[in-house]
Amino acid sequence: MTALSITELCDQIRPLDEAAMAAAQARQDILTKPQGSLGRLEALSIQLAGITGQVLPTVDRKAVIVLTGDHGIAAEGVSAYPSEVTTQMVVNLLRGGAAISVLARQAGARVVIADVGVAGDLPEHPDLLNRKIAPGTANFAQGPAMTREQATRSLEAGVEIVMDQVSQGLDLVATGEMGIGNTTPASAITAVYTGLPVDQVTGRGTGVDDAGLALKIGTIGRALAIHQPDPSDPLGVLSAVGGFEIGAIAGVCLGAAAHRLPILVDGFISAAGALVAAALCPNVKPYLIASHLSVERGHTALWQTLGLKPLLDMGLRLGEGTGAVLAMHLVEAACCILSEMATFEDAGISGPQD
Repeated sequence: MTALSITELCDQIRPLDEAAMAAAQARQDILTKPQGSLGRLEALSIQLAGITGQVLPTVDRKAVIVLTGDHGIAAEGVSAYPSEVTTQMVVNLLRGGAAISVLARQAGARVVIADVGVAGDLPEHPDLLNRKIAPGTANFAQGPAMTREQATRSLEAGVEIVMDQVSQGLDLVATGEMGIGNTTPASAITAVYTGLPVDQVTGRGTGVDDAGLALKIGTIGRALAIHQPDPSDPLGVLSAVGGFEIGAIAGVCLGAAAHRLPILVDGFISAAGALVAAALCPNVKPYLIASHLSVERGHTALWQTLGLKPLLDMGLRLGEGTGAVLAMHLVEAACCILSEMATFEDAGISGPQD
């Protein structure tokens, strides 16, 4: 992996730059508008200044990292789609035909596709990163989803991928994923960290019917009763009921925060990965930007646990990084307002009276 252990990497994640944030706030206060009139756009620009340490941050170099993997829990019938769809969709991603492919092109972001645990055979492709840990996780209704060593490797894979992107030039990273059945481990992780009943944090995923939803809720409940995951042991939670791509998303968050990069967290599965990262290292939280609220039942609870408020609410439930890439436009807008808008003095306009 990297020259650093996960613990050492976490130690490198520093608090936001208070001086840069104060300077950004001072500039916002003299721009040609009533103070605070651009609402969350102003707050976002100040957060970006704190993350990057730059009073006038820029996010010209953007990437969405799509982590892909399969899940043994799918054998329990918790998804409306068969597991082979993961492989088929990764091929679609590589061909540029997926929703995230289209939205990333529109946003001017590069798409980074990584296999951390797809069960099927994928073709050799220059745009596919092979970081496969195993051909899918084990069925966590019958035993742990993975070993602790595999959980560590999933974190390390995410760190390695984002560090490679940093070396190519990166200002803003978005998380994405693809993996049939992955709302089930995400719901399990959400139940562990929120303390809420499983039925309050488990949704329909790819669109299961009422019977399928009841089966999914029951499966997660039985698995949690078997494993009794300890929220103070995030690696243990990931091992018991997680997914390789969820662990890799956590690694992306940790690696990006260590490099003072803003992280646009996508939907329910990505938020579960971000929650694992925050459990490992609470200092990662201020680097996270909640891109959107999906229709998955547990997503609100995840954002609340992370202390984040999503930028968008558009009824999305696709994943792939789609909501995060849509939110890139707002992040860019926040930067542009801060750097390009005239001050009262620049424009020769009378400012607010003391």
